[in-house]
Amino acid sequence: MLTRRSAIAAMVASGLPGLGMSPVSAKATLGEDGLYQMDWYLESFLELAEDLASATAKGKRFAIMWGLKGCPACKRMHEVHLTDPRIESYVRDNFEILHLNHIGARAVTDFDGRKLGEKALGENYAIRFTPTIQFFPEEAGGLAAVSGQGREVARMPGLLEPPAFLAMFRYVREKGYENAPFLDWLKRQV
Repeated sequence: MLTRRSAIAAMVASGLPGLGMSPVSAKATLGEDGLYQMDWYLESFLELAEDLASATAKGKRFAIMWGLKGCPACKRMHEVHLTDPRIESYVRDNFEILHLNHIGARAVTDFDGRKLGEKALGENYAIRFTPTIQFFPEEAGGLAAVSGQGREVARMPGLLEPPAFLAMFRYVREKGYENAPFLDWLKRQV
């Protein structure tokens, strides 16, 4: 019987599209706010509609990664997942990642024009734990009229194992969400 775990392992072993990229030596650094950072994360004026438009103009997708100082899963994601050359290359080449602090106070302008602190923004999007990654559509049109999670095309709540972590990014990049929930889409990839 084929399990989900073995299916994911088979996908990785068979060479998923985008995995043949040249290895990159990525290293996470710990910022003054206690969050791990990659040097390729989005440097932002914290205007979500502008960040999304900029990512789309570059042919990339926009995602928000929520972290928290002292979060062991955040540390693992940065030291294991995002230092794997296959994962790091795919995510870096196909996504603009805005890293926000789950309890932070920086003012962020949401898609509806409201300015909220990071913590309040996370509450509006029902971010309950870290890491959580929110994936957004390619265009901001219509997002102001929708609230919270209704703006997302997908969400990674918590830390998946590396093969599934990469598969979630592929799911968004390939617009798998248009046809199936993530787990159903993943089963069809084998």
